[in-house]
Amino acid sequence: MIGLVDCNNFYVSCERVFQPSLEGRPVGVLSNNDGCVIARSTELKAMGVEMGTPAFRLQPCLQRGEIHLLSSNYELYGDMSARVRMVLEEGVDEVEPYSIDEMFVRLEGLDDAALTRQARSLYDDVRRYTGLPVCVGVGPTHTLAKLANHMAKSSAAYQGVCILTADSDETRYLLRHTPIGDIWGLGRRLAERLALLGLRNAWDLRNADAKTLRRHHSVVLERTILELRGISCIAMQDDEARRRIMVSRSFGRATGEWQHLREAITQHAQHAAEKLRHQRSLACALYVFLKTNRHRHDQPQHTPELVVALPHPTNDSRPIIATARRALARIHRPGYRYMKAGVMLLDLLDTEHHQLSLLDTTDDTEHPRNERLMTTLDTLNRRMGRNTISFGLPTANAPWKLRCGNLSSRYTTRWGELLKVKA
Repeated sequence: MIGLVDCNNFYVSCERVFQPSLEGRPVGVLSNNDGCVIARSTELKAMGVEMGTPAFRLQPCLQRGEIHLLSSNYELYGDMSARVRMVLEEGVDEVEPYSIDEMFVRLEGLDDAALTRQARSLYDDVRRYTGLPVCVGVGPTHTLAKLANHMAKSSAAYQGVCILTADSDETRYLLRHTPIGDIWGLGRRLAERLALLGLRNAWDLRNADAKTLRRHHSVVLERTILELRGISCIAMQDDEARRRIMVSRSFGRATGEWQHLREAITQHAQHAAEKLRHQRSLACALYVFLKTNRHRHDQPQHTPELVVALPHPTNDSRPIIATARRALARIHRPGYRYMKAGVMLLDLLDTEHHQLSLLDTTDDTEHPRNERLMTTLDTLNRRMGRNTISFGLPTANAPWKLRCGNLSSRYTTRWGELLKVKA
């Protein structure tokens, strides 16, 4: 059996762990630069606030104290997600992160009573050790586990835990009342096309001819049909390495200053290199881009981009930053006010299987030395807080830094921002 552990209102719940005064109150978390709502508490949803609502439209409610809006604190959210995974790994052998707030777990060799106890234990343990509320859905496949989790979250009768088997009356009832558009992995457009064939709910799809639909649509649809029947077609994948790594941000204020742009690209390049080392990969090339604000029709527009090969496959921050800076120098043009910049690492290789080229002129003794240096840098930044050691000193209040008008403390990753408790 496969379980899906999903944190409820994850961003808001992370904030409430350290700010209990927000419990029961309408709370929203804003996107980069405090642009729009990307996470809502149950109370904020009840007020009719939709995902993506611009922050400026909520200012009257904010000023009256009716709602609370917070800047996104991704460092805190990422660390809390890692803590949830640690708790789950104490209880099960295999954990597969699906997103920052959802993780699949493998639950094998358990009878019905033991399965129920295990699922309830995961539900209780995450809340006890992290403070985050979760729901647990269990099924014989990923798709049915996703449906079970939805029911655990939407119906109070399940008390946060729902377990489905392939052919139970409960499963058949839920499939008959689940629109095709609500099935995991199937979008609205596909649902509309299937409706023309008389397939309107998950039960109809479960009983359809999988081979015929595969010929007319895709193998993904065939797998979904089999998963609805209880036949597992999606393998658990533990931390599959990404084939590209992108770091980009919109600026807090538009800028055309060379020094500011150089600092932004430097920061993005070194953060991308950190992610590269974390997944034990090497990059062969990188892509650098700049963008002006396309909504400002009164300003000249320029969106340059450039792909550049690295001197050799590497995850060392120094050549990655140097190459990114050279690429920036080639695409930058004076007279434009840029609003976004980014760095993407391309053509990634696995460090375990990569062999050095016979044409590589780098001294063999330098490779282990460079690797130790980068490991030391990452260890210090992980223990002491991100950017404790970095390449280059950013300008204070630089325009490229994000606007975070109401950012909470990074309680779990910064020594200077630890939660203070007064008796």
